[in-house]
Amino acid sequence: MNKILLVLCLTACTFMVQAREIKILSPDNKTELRVMTSVKGGNTLSYSISYLGGPIIENSPLGLEFENEKPLSENLVVVSVKEKVLKENWKPVYGEKNSYLNYYREATVQFKEDKTPYRFFSMTLRVYNEGVAFKYNIRTDQQITITKELTGFKFAKDYASWIAGNAQATYRKGSISKTSNGTERPYVIEMDQNRFIALGEAALVDHARMKFNRSSKDSLLLLAELDGKAIYKNNFSTPWRYVMIAESAGKLLENNSFILNLNEANALKDVSWIKPGKVIREVTLTTTGGKTCIDFAAQHHLQYIEFDAGWYGHEYDNASSALAVNVDPSRSPGPLDLQGIINYGKSKNVGVILYVNQRALSKELDTILPLFKSWGVKGMKFGFVDVGPQKNTSWLHEAIRKTADHQLMLDIHDEYRPTGYSRTYPNLLTQEGIRGEEESPDNHQVLITMFTRMIAGAGDFTNCYFAPRVNAMGSHASQMAKAICIYSPWQFVYWYDRPSGSSIQKGGAGSTASVITETPELSFYDALPTVWDDTRVIAGKIGEHGTIARRSGDNWYVGTLTDKPIGFSLPLNFLSKGKRYQATVYADDSSLPGPTKIAIKEMNVDASTVLNIQLLEKNGEAIIIRPIKFGAPKVTND
Repeated sequence: MNKILLVLCLTACTFMVQAREIKILSPDNKTELRVMTSVKGGNTLSYSISYLGGPIIENSPLGLEFENEKPLSENLVVVSVKEKVLKENWKPVYGEKNSYLNYYREATVQFKEDKTPYRFFSMTLRVYNEGVAFKYNIRTDQQITITKELTGFKFAKDYASWIAGNAQATYRKGSISKTSNGTERPYVIEMDQNRFIALGEAALVDHARMKFNRSSKDSLLLLAELDGKAIYKNNFSTPWRYVMIAESAGKLLENNSFILNLNEANALKDVSWIKPGKVIREVTLTTTGGKTCIDFAAQHHLQYIEFDAGWYGHEYDNASSALAVNVDPSRSPGPLDLQGIINYGKSKNVGVILYVNQRALSKELDTILPLFKSWGVKGMKFGFVDVGPQKNTSWLHEAIRKTADHQLMLDIHDEYRPTGYSRTYPNLLTQEGIRGEEESPDNHQVLITMFTRMIAGAGDFTNCYFAPRVNAMGSHASQMAKAICIYSPWQFVYWYDRPSGSSIQKGGAGSTASVITETPELSFYDALPTVWDDTRVIAGKIGEHGTIARRSGDNWYVGTLTDKPIGFSLPLNFLSKGKRYQATVYADDSSLPGPTKIAIKEMNVDASTVLNIQLLEKNGEAIIIRPIKFGAPKVTND
């Protein structure tokens, strides 16, 4: 066969097609994706990725297996290539930034088998400056069942990696060859000190979830493993498979809009009812506790209270119905006048969120949604939802769309890990899929979570402040820093804490009696935003330390965490030049009396200031930096 070279001239002729090879370069020309049909004979479909000329992914398999049909992976030839370049800025309803750049080069490649049954299919290939993504597109007018995905990720060396077996599991540092079957995504791998990658999936809406297995034949080959079969009766595309590439772990995190870019644009015409904010969980399930929480929320600039498991009966009892208030006596003696509390909250501009378990959701979702809307409920928390298989994935994302139809915001708890659907349906504000403070992770685990799980998107970390577990996890200043570093548009604070004046007899949700004390540092939580105009990952080393600066309006919020003792310089060169600012620093000080031992210090700073940060083991620091208004008195730095 004669080799025919087709050059599709875009910028610098970045798309090239030979008879059996497609090459695509990133907009900055640093990353190259090659898709081939001629490696090792048999016209087997494969791909490779390089960055600055060095290998990222070695030649790796592509393809799908089907029930009662031959796999789509061999005897393939390229039929056509349709190219596209997109560069756009889009504004999210809310986010870690107020604008995101979506810039990529794309090729949709149609393949055909050159042997019976001569099937056609295509792949969409995208190369961004931040990484590579691809998906399979299948046209069918009859039922088709995917039994296996053949996508692989082959590495040249046994690189270090961070492994978790499920969405709420403890992370451990391992390597490619020690990858456990069912490793969670995003899967972060350190190739060297200047090359970090993350493997994962985006836009999982109605397919079976993908995780990673290690090949039994090659310890340096990772395989995409589906959670069961995927069945379709019409044309479909699989979720995206991606390889993010960055020069540091912090840059991977800072580039996490890459996953949002792989999802469809906002599908909601009216988003005026979607309002992020801070939430306090009402843990007593009583009328007194609910009204006390609303008073506290109004006083301390929180926007919501949430009633958790138990308000409608025992959440694991199939007889429990979320259509009426029937407090679980094992959690609370009640009474709970829910409608009265909702109305009271409305008078103080504090909304109410209600928890519902999967058992009730499965039976009553279509009745619950209009009912909650009629009550004046602002949002829901789904609990213990089933995830993984295609059936569960499709049900859950349909439920997200249904909550939007009834103008209800949503938080999904437990094993659901995001793949970017909040861009398309921004009523999905946050989710767990994270080892949050219900599991008491120490700073070491949090500093792994920051640079792995948080690449995927918002994480409801169930932050607490006065609960006894805070001292075991780290420190009170660490808690403040986490509220900055762990992004969540609904930021739950005081998760295990109740305001003074709440009933403290029976445990209620969480079985805790920790009471919020009106300490001076609550001013930090009073001021804390939950969404941002800009985000900078200043520094970080996975599992060791991390510093993030976020801007809301003209104010900056800086959170820094450490596992081991550390001292470092923090330049404030992200501030606007020529402006004067006042920094309020919240730091741990074990010499102080009281339970929280937080020192508050104020100082004048500007863009040329370099702060000297000294942190003890498992400590942290939070800083709020505000512009000084003209004529304001100068604050000494002593």
